[in-house]
Amino acid sequence: MLSANLIFTISLAYVALLFVVAFLGDRQARTGKVSWIQSPIVYTLSISVYCTSWTFYGAVGSAARSGLEFATIYLGPTLVFVGWWFLLRKLVRIGHVHRITSIADLISSRYGKSTSLAVLVTLIAVIGTTPYIALQLKAVTTSIQVIVASDSGNLTGLPENDPASEIAFWIAAGMALFTIIFGTRTIDANERHHGVVAAIALEALVKLFALVAVGLFVVFALADGPADIFSRDAAKILQSEDMFDARWIALTFLSGVAIVCLPRQFQVTVVENTGEEQLRMASWLFPLYLMLMSLFVLPIAIGGLSMLPDGSNPDMFVLTVPMAVDQDLLVMLAFLGGFSSATSMVIVASIALSTMISNHIVMPVMLRTPWTSIERSGDVRRLLLISRRISIGVILLLGYVYFRLSGKSDALAAIGLIAFVGVAQFLPPLLGGIYWKRATASGAKIGLTAGFLLWSYTLFLPSFEGDLLLSANTIEHGPWGVELLRPQALFGLVGQDPLVHALFWSLSANVALFILGSLVFEPKPLERLQGTLFVDVFRTPAGDEHRFIRRSASAEDLFILAQRILGAEEALRLFREFAAGQGLDGDFPQPTDAFIAHLERRLAGSIGAASARAMISQIAAGETISLDELMKIADETAQLMEYSQEVEKKSVQLEATARELRRANQRLTLLDAQKDDFLSQVSHEVRTPMTSIRSFSEILLETRDLASPQAQRFLSIIHEESLRLTRLLDEILDMNLMDRGEASWNLHELDASVPLSRAVETCRGLGSSAGAEIHFEDPDSGIVMADPDRLQQVVINILTNAIKHNTSGKPEVRIGGRLSGSNYEIDVSDNGPGIPLTVRPFIFEKFQRGAAQSSSGGIGLGLAISKEIMARLGGTLTLVDNDGPGTLFRISIPTRIAIPTNAGENI
Repeated sequence: MLSANLIFTISLAYVALLFVVAFLGDRQARTGKVSWIQSPIVYTLSISVYCTSWTFYGAVGSAARSGLEFATIYLGPTLVFVGWWFLLRKLVRIGHVHRITSIADLISSRYGKSTSLAVLVTLIAVIGTTPYIALQLKAVTTSIQVIVASDSGNLTGLPENDPASEIAFWIAAGMALFTIIFGTRTIDANERHHGVVAAIALEALVKLFALVAVGLFVVFALADGPADIFSRDAAKILQSEDMFDARWIALTFLSGVAIVCLPRQFQVTVVENTGEEQLRMASWLFPLYLMLMSLFVLPIAIGGLSMLPDGSNPDMFVLTVPMAVDQDLLVMLAFLGGFSSATSMVIVASIALSTMISNHIVMPVMLRTPWTSIERSGDVRRLLLISRRISIGVILLLGYVYFRLSGKSDALAAIGLIAFVGVAQFLPPLLGGIYWKRATASGAKIGLTAGFLLWSYTLFLPSFEGDLLLSANTIEHGPWGVELLRPQALFGLVGQDPLVHALFWSLSANVALFILGSLVFEPKPLERLQGTLFVDVFRTPAGDEHRFIRRSASAEDLFILAQRILGAEEALRLFREFAAGQGLDGDFPQPTDAFIAHLERRLAGSIGAASARAMISQIAAGETISLDELMKIADETAQLMEYSQEVEKKSVQLEATARELRRANQRLTLLDAQKDDFLSQVSHEVRTPMTSIRSFSEILLETRDLASPQAQRFLSIIHEESLRLTRLLDEILDMNLMDRGEASWNLHELDASVPLSRAVETCRGLGSSAGAEIHFEDPDSGIVMADPDRLQQVVINILTNAIKHNTSGKPEVRIGGRLSGSNYEIDVSDNGPGIPLTVRPFIFEKFQRGAAQSSSGGIGLGLAISKEIMARLGGTLTLVDNDGPGTLFRISIPTRIAIPTNAGENI
């Protein structure tokens, strides 16, 4: 069996190896030799910091308790990385363009570089990560206890003497020391921590190798292969009926959110990224890594349940299974795997959180303290380094305190999920910030505050089981005995898993208030600018914000500020490079808007966007934001809707107008085709009578006897064709006059039945020659205000069409007039082929020939003229849908006085 002294010695040796790797990585980075450190493989291995002791130990414990539920912690990140093009790619691009240092920096920078929002996100991140750090301390401490306890033959993982607190304290102290040495060598978080990344990549390989080694041993040494291990009674954990329930969905969602919103994951995925090509490889290599980490989880869980005595801690099966068969080397390897999982997480999380604390809490406090103003401050750089180192110690101390207070919980996974729900509160402002320009800082603050409070009340505080703020009685019965306010059955939502319950209430309130707050509160000009730059990051050139912000400052003041944060040497190099770019020989460039924006981005990489802007604002004057320039980088209509309150109120009308324009365009296209058809038809119609007139005139010129029957017939033809040509020109002229409002009208009161009867008599000759029978019912009388000639013209047009286009074997036309309410209606129907359905919507438009298929043809103006005449008379002309064959047109005109006499007597 392994002794405590041996474990301590090997652990120190392993930590020393990490120190060497981190030292070499930093030294190579300083000399510019970073090719292997910045390789996509090292980047992907650093992302595996996601696989903490929860994954290494707790996944096996989760499988032993809940079967396949453990797979959710791998499934969520896999989905996010497989779809990297939609979210991760945009986050990385924003991180590069705006020199983002943390998730708090990204959210605050997006929402107008809000200092208060940055503080809020930082506090939530620290509180939300504390359970996760406690989880790592618990995992390492428990693993040491298990190994030490094995000397007495105890494999349950519950030793009689419990030195957990002392062990956890020294582990936390050691992790803090390593993080301070290699994580705070520089204040520029955006310069990347190459040494730490190299050490994390090594630890990724160690924990993967250790877990696979234990899995292979269980499957092929303790069992006769996969078939044997999965045939054991313990494999019944896979047969849970309620496995894929709401909790399964919630866990998958949370693990996918965590890969983006956990401060340490944001640090390695976004901040430490040096190029999008790294992300491209990670999109398939990281899911492969997760698959390998999960490959032997079930076999180890089944082996532990079937081999170890009842009461053994499932979270420690990775250690206790090889211990049961005295495999000391494998036990030591497994311990180092778990130790690597814990230390990598704590190191990266501490770096990320300490950066957030120094940038968004310490710096704002310093800026508001009179004796540490920019003009009189000493070494701001040194102050930030000290604050980050102290922050690391405080963060690990908080994790240690949580470890002490939550010592009753045995399940590692439960502790990790508390942290997952906490950081999930960052998702609404994060997604809203990079995809929704209207999102505002007010909405983000309200949503985050509500979500955080509900998470604390429903999940975080109850995890202490009555030892912190909420008593056990309050957790069980609600404050003041109000059952509806029970933390884990809030507002009567009972029967839900505590995790699902907390996730539902906290995230629902967060999303709802975020959206509501963004819609109620108007974004400030800087929020509008940042919203455009973030949402349109792929369309906006890097460093282009100087186009929008106008500021003025002296180069000397800017240099003093820069050297306070960057150091004198780095500041001088920055100024000289920009001066050379401007074509100047001196050390100081012209303090243009472009240079001030460049300096602010450079400072943001060290102290965060909010603090950088606050420091620049202390020495730069006259800051204005040009909305005109801002609107040029996006679509004009979208920008007007975004930045103009009047257009926002009329957005629905704009959409309707756009639809009308599309329909109008379609009508114009059809009209153009109809115009071409009309011109062709008119030319044909004009050419035909003109050809007849010309031909017969030439014949008559050669004829001496004009009184002969043949000459008379030719003269008759010339007369008829002349009349036909005249009618054609009259229709075109009539339509033109009405379009311009110049047509003459002789309006007076008249009996509508009179022009109706005259129109019928006029068309009887045409009906006889066409073989059509006209059925004219005695019309009612009705006084209307109209032009009798125009009304008669309409009736004649409709009646003539009914006769000419009726191709049935026995053509019939029916016409009659009647009083209908306050209108006088004239119906004209026929038993012809009717008007095709595709033509009916356009039948009253100019140049439209409703019966174009008919040989009788037409020039397409008759119905349009008739429709216009009725509109001028205050009436209507409509095509009525009828069940029978043929066509039914209805002429309707308002009446004045009804007359009982018969209209036929007035003709």
